[in-house]
Amino acid sequence: MEYLTFALAKGRLAKKSLELFEQIGIHMDEMKEPGTRKLIFVNEELRIKMFLAKASDVPTYVEYGAADIGIVGKDTILEEGRRLYEVMDLGFGKCRMCVCGPESARERLKHQELIRVASKYPHIAKDYFYNKKHQTVEIIKLNGSVELAPIVGLSEVIVDIVETGSTLKENGLKVLEEVCTLSARMVVNQVSMKMENERITDLLYQIKPLIG
Repeated sequence: MEYLTFALAKGRLAKKSLELFEQIGIHMDEMKEPGTRKLIFVNEELRIKMFLAKASDVPTYVEYGAADIGIVGKDTILEEGRRLYEVMDLGFGKCRMCVCGPESARERLKHQELIRVASKYPHIAKDYFYNKKHQTVEIIKLNGSVELAPIVGLSEVIVDIVETGSTLKENGLKVLEEVCTLSARMVVNQVSMKMENERITDLLYQIKPLIG
């Protein structure tokens, strides 16, 4: 039997994913060892391999078949735009992608003005403004704290993930529009879905009751 390989987004999503897998009898104890330098973890008995990857790389590993299955946030799936099957919403890691800015920017959004939008997610921002709102904007890609952009005058608004909204509030910014809701998703390589259909379907069947 071939190995079934999983790519997990590092951090909270990986931790939650492992807890979920443990509930259906898939254990990867080595992955939880603090300070481990191992890159690939194997459960020989179940013929399963797992590795941790930067969230933005997970869809790439899955599209190219280096991983059969990936677990990553919906934001990353939308931003990366890879060819893969999104098979399940796992229900954890919930948050929203929003257009945020000072109250004064609300009118400019309403009147379809040409504004600058700063975001770590330029593809999501572009899709939202161009295809959903039919508003022409200038998109500026940032990698760090996007909240800074409207404060220092780099942009009128930002498109970013909002969990609690406390960072926005502290900096005098508000959620002005909601782009979409986000959570952790399971994605599958297109070829693996055909070749390993039975094992993958069985996995989904076991997980489904646990996520409600």
